Order: sequence, then structure tokens, then C-alpha cells
Amino acid sequence: MYKKILVAYDGSDGANKALKAGINLAKVHQAELCALAVQEKLPRFSGTIDEVQEEKEFADQHHGKLLEAARAQAQEAGIELKTIMCPGHPAKTIVQVAKEGKFDLMLIGHTGLSGVWAAFLGTTAEKVSRHASCSVLIVR
Repeated sequence: MYKKILVAYDGSDGANKALKAGINLAKVHQAELCALAVQEKLPRFSGTIDEVQEEKEFADQHHGKLLEAARAQAQEAGIELKTIMCPGHPAKTIVQVAKEGKFDLMLIGHTGLSGVWAAFLGTTAEKVSRHASCSVLIVR
């Protein structure tokens, strides 16, 4: 039924649960599995271009380690995991990548790293489920 599955991955407990569910679904459906890490906290204003570059390198390194750990977990289960790293607003970027990549299922953890702000603004999972062009599985 599903051929391309996208997992939104930020290293949180919710994202780890979504990754495990994605690995299982990829096995069952013999589907392509991809994990997406969104670099949300890049500096918007800084004193110098060097500061921006330094922050970008730190974000690349941090998200790269997260995605490598996810890839290793999938590999242990016998699944190849492709990875994508993009800067941007999490919900908007997840929806955009899913649409452009023609994914037919998106998995996202119920809770992530948004913390207290989610109570006021809504969670990333809620926003993604409202705007996605494919099926969304919110994993608890």
C-alpha cells in the first residue's frame, strides 16, 4: 500500500517512536524509508557572516549525528534509511519535502522538541496533519 514513507526526525522520544514505526511499516510494505531533520534554529540576525557559518556548521553536525544514529537503527533492522537535512520552519518544511518527494505516508511523533510553545501555538504534528498532501500517522 505505501511505497514511500517519510519520518520527521528530531531525536526526541516522539521522533524515535515514529522512526521505529516507520521501520516496521517499511518492512511490511517493502517501502522506501526516509528520515528528515529540519534545522529550525539557525540565526536570523548576527554580527558577522562567520557567526552564521559557525551556527550552520554546528547545526549540520548536530543533525548529521541524529540522522546517522537513525540510519544505524534502521540498518540493524535490515532497512535502508535515506536521510534529508533542510533548514526552515519544521511544519512547513516537512509538508513541503513530503509533497516534493511524492511520499504517500508521513510519520511524526506526537511530541517533539517544541516544549511549552506547543501549548500556545499547536504542535508540529498538528500543523503537519492539517496541511499534508499525503496520509499522516502521528505516533504516540
